[in-house]
Amino acid sequence: MTINSIKFASADIETAMGVGSISTLTFDIDITVEPVTSDNPMAPTHRVLGRSPRGRLVECGGIWKKQNRDTGADYFTLTIRDFGFNANLGKAANQEDDTLQAVIPWGPKEAA
Repeated sequence: MTINSIKFASADIETAMGVGSISTLTFDIDITVEPVTSDNPMAPTHRVLGRSPRGRLVECGGIWKKQNRDTGADYFTLTIRDFGFNANLGKAANQEDDTLQAVIPWGPKEAA
């Protein structure tokens, strides 16, 4: 599997399970993402699960569906809480598989 990506079970990312991995200079984890059903529009679409040092599957973050303010296009963001890691999901360059989403990191917003 490509590093820093999530492979979803279907192209309908909002309702699909997925597996992936995220590697940075400070952490390297395999993740599983499970869809969440909620009536709350602020709720995540997925919970992100990683493995504890003892091998237990634990919730460590989430994926949220957002909308671009300028274009109105939908996109997904991912957060890994323990590492303060934030990213967008999107297609990698030269990639046509709609079930494979690249994890594209972005840092926290700097104070003005």
